[in-house]
Amino acid sequence: MTLSHNPPATAGSTQLPGNDAETARPLPQSAAKPAFLRFENLSKSYQEGDRTRVVLQNAHAEFGHGEFVAILGRSGSGKSTLLNLISGIDRIDAGRIWLDDQDLTALDDRQRTLFRRRNIGFIFQFFNLIPTLTVLENVTLPLELNGVKQREARGRAEPLLDAVGLLDRTATFPDRLSGGEQQRVAIARALVHDPLLVLADEPTGNLDEETGQQILALLDRLTRQAGKNLIMVTHSVEAASYADRILQLKDGNLV
Repeated sequence: MTLSHNPPATAGSTQLPGNDAETARPLPQSAAKPAFLRFENLSKSYQEGDRTRVVLQNAHAEFGHGEFVAILGRSGSGKSTLLNLISGIDRIDAGRIWLDDQDLTALDDRQRTLFRRRNIGFIFQFFNLIPTLTVLENVTLPLELNGVKQREARGRAEPLLDAVGLLDRTATFPDRLSGGEQQRVAIARALVHDPLLVLADEPTGNLDEETGQQILALLDRLTRQAGKNLIMVTHSVEAASYADRILQLKDGNLV
């Protein structure tokens, strides 16, 4: 797949939209390091009335350290389900998932919840901010769930809110923010606890085109600066073009 708006890459690196030269980094070399995340023979289906809907069928994939991967697929193709399986929100029917050498399929429900809380950051299409909490309280929530004291949590949240341009809105409630501003808060929340992996589920799907481009550039820049592993699912080829690599989810298979 050729994506025309990406500028030419220099040898051994890629320059992505919204990045300047100092934030670009070499593409991950999968041969040099073991996969950070991998799954094998991943299968998931749901019963819908008297028929079985297959969402994933014997899916295989590997993701390198520091890699930004987009998973492209139409609405209803199972993209969100795949993220829920990777994060341990949903149970797989068959297969194995390893994240940073941890076999997630070997964990019970409580262990998966604790692992997800400590190691995974989520960004959602509809932001999923808690309306009764302020901007600052929304961002510090993952830290407080992990036992970080309020003063330290604030000290870690404020630099991220500054980075997303919302340090002056710490006391504001989500309903006073635009959609783009809410997604900026969600990006800060996803990064504040220094997760191993960031999962983004259609992060621009509820935004206009211009705001969506700004959010993608911000997400790309901040995750790269922090050296984070990012997997984004989307139906948009334009959004997917920010990634180092694109996989396509079609008919239950990853292409």
